[in-house]
Amino acid sequence: MENVSAKTIVFITGSFVHNSCWDEWKTFFEDQGYACLAPPWPHKDASPAELRSQHPYSPIAQVRLADLLDYHTELIRRLPEKPILIGHSFGGLMTQLLVQRGLAAAGVAIHSVPPQGVITLKWSFIRSVTPALGLFTSTTKTYLMPFRHWQYTFTNGMPLAVQQETYEQLVVPESKLASRDGLTKVAKVDFAKPHVPLLFVAGSTDNIIPASLNYANYRRYKKHGDSVTDYKEFAGRNHFVLGQPTWQEDAAYISQWLTRQHIAVELAK
Repeated sequence: MENVSAKTIVFITGSFVHNSCWDEWKTFFEDQGYACLAPPWPHKDASPAELRSQHPYSPIAQVRLADLLDYHTELIRRLPEKPILIGHSFGGLMTQLLVQRGLAAAGVAIHSVPPQGVITLKWSFIRSVTPALGLFTSTTKTYLMPFRHWQYTFTNGMPLAVQQETYEQLVVPESKLASRDGLTKVAKVDFAKPHVPLLFVAGSTDNIIPASLNYANYRRYKKHGDSVTDYKEFAGRNHFVLGQPTWQEDAAYISQWLTRQHIAVELAK
């Protein structure tokens, strides 16, 4: 496999949280020589507190998955080269879909929401996902995850004080329409299509995206040619994996995986 010079990483944020969730990850990879971007979603370019103050009548409510894909596509195409894409949760799904569009040098899907047709009947998944879909409620209003659901869905197993602090720091209103679009053909992946190296990262204690669902997502990709598809499960990781005390171990593994795939940054001399 030839070396690929990829100087830029685009971090793709998931649902329910502010893009500042990537701040420490950006610093980690910038220290390795990468230029790092973690763009906010449309209508989310404000502080979490300000965005929460707009709930439930926020323009966020009308954002669709197709809008998010086009928004990131336009951003990526303005870059001088194809970047590495690293996405978490719904951002992991978008990473898979943007890789499918041929927009990446490599992709990393962390605790990824699965594409259309990949599903589990595990109770923790159903309990976590159903409220965000807002079934039988108005799609003109945003969904704001209650603190108790944050405790179960994202920060299970963490101290109460940490759960409270991270909720205030990161939780933002969300579009029910975007969440529902994850069940439609907009979220369809052609698993037989050749692709750049793609890594799936899972966590053993994630309630909303169980490791078994991550593994099923990974297993759907057809093995052929130079299309590398890898899977790594970390013990003790919940859905707040980006902010757990172990996040540097995960980031280091991803960095090493990129090196093994010959996706190398050209460091300044």
